[in-house]
Amino acid sequence: MKKNSRPQHMSHSRIMLLGFLIVIAVGTVLLTLPISSRSGEWTNPLSALFTATSATCVTGLVVVDTYRYWNIFGQVIILIMIQIGGLGFITLGVLLSMFLRQKIGLERRNLIQESVSAMQLSGVVKLVKNIVKGTFVMEGIGAVILSIRFIPSMGILEGLYNGLFHSVSAFCNAGFDLMGRYEEYSSLTRYYSDPVVNITVMLLIILGGLGFIVWEEIKINRFHFKKYSLHAKMVLLMTTILIFGGAVLYWLFERDNLMQGMNVYEQGITSLFASVTARTAGYNTIDLAGMTQPSKLLTIILMFIGGSPGSTAGGVKTTTLLVMIVYIWSNLRNSSGCNIFGRRVGDEDIKKSSMVFGLNLFLAILAMVVISATGEFVIEDLMLEVFSAIGTVGLSTGITRQLNELSQLVIILLMYCGRIGSMTFALSFTYKRESAPVRYPEERINVG
Repeated sequence: MKKNSRPQHMSHSRIMLLGFLIVIAVGTVLLTLPISSRSGEWTNPLSALFTATSATCVTGLVVVDTYRYWNIFGQVIILIMIQIGGLGFITLGVLLSMFLRQKIGLERRNLIQESVSAMQLSGVVKLVKNIVKGTFVMEGIGAVILSIRFIPSMGILEGLYNGLFHSVSAFCNAGFDLMGRYEEYSSLTRYYSDPVVNITVMLLIILGGLGFIVWEEIKINRFHFKKYSLHAKMVLLMTTILIFGGAVLYWLFERDNLMQGMNVYEQGITSLFASVTARTAGYNTIDLAGMTQPSKLLTIILMFIGGSPGSTAGGVKTTTLLVMIVYIWSNLRNSSGCNIFGRRVGDEDIKKSSMVFGLNLFLAILAMVVISATGEFVIEDLMLEVFSAIGTVGLSTGITRQLNELSQLVIILLMYCGRIGSMTFALSFTYKRESAPVRYPEERINVG
């Protein structure tokens, strides 16, 4: 009786799931109102829901051009949702509690640890302070640099506003832009060769996608790579390989296509930008629809991988991919354990990596089957759209606006699962189920 009378606390998975739902719901209501659109008319609830989900889940897929459809009020609402989605509502909630001088108990500290992917419970409150401080400093620096570039062509107020908007959007890996003032759905193609815009946006994307834990280690250990934790070593290694390896492949695939006629510098910075943004940011400086098939496939792979744990990025994460690669390689060599950098990866981490990888892949395939049944699409364009949604990237060849209501709802669900994590989403429905104390008899099967 005592056991049944105890209050049932909501699991951390369900808290995060519900928190993002509340932010999306509030954003949807606000965007539906006439005060959010340039026309002063009510917005279709599904379009508002799609935009709110894309902003909160820092994706960047849109069914209407951000600049041409939404007025300043609507754009600010989108920007606030991007910031909340990037930092996480739990992080901002803790910041508010500290501002109000409220005590942060053990339960909330556990929630913070899970939300920012901290390795240990001690020091999580201090970590939140550093996360918020570091985020605003980096976004502020990015905003100033971009404003200096935008002011000559946009004017002082518009230049400052655009600098701030694109800095926050880039750091949070959201991919929303206001370049519809020049051409609808053009993203950053106008600045494809601009070194200031390209380098600033790329650095913001990379910093946002590294992960808050890695920031701390870089701050403490500087260039002493041996002192870094296994997690930080894996993140930095995979990030470097994916950025520069992806850039080389984009150059090889597009040098005689979209990059034809560009000089060496333009080809180099365009390739590098494409590699950086494809992992989770959603900006583009070249026309994705005009890419070769190998480039589209490369984009899909990079979007599926995404950024790193505890960051503003989506995807299955860099560490997940590296764990899978090392695990397969170790088994092929019949090694004792999954070893890298002189350390053994735990069985629980291998299990989690395989679950995340498998769940994301399953959801993406299921979504493609559903959407393909609603219309005729070029398969690589549909794949790019689906993996862009679940990886919270935002890149698209333009078919987002061609989707019917059912397909839009599928993309909305994918963006939501991609932001909170497919495994978190699945666990939120199975939290209270207890495993049986008895194990079934083992029997061998043929595999492979």
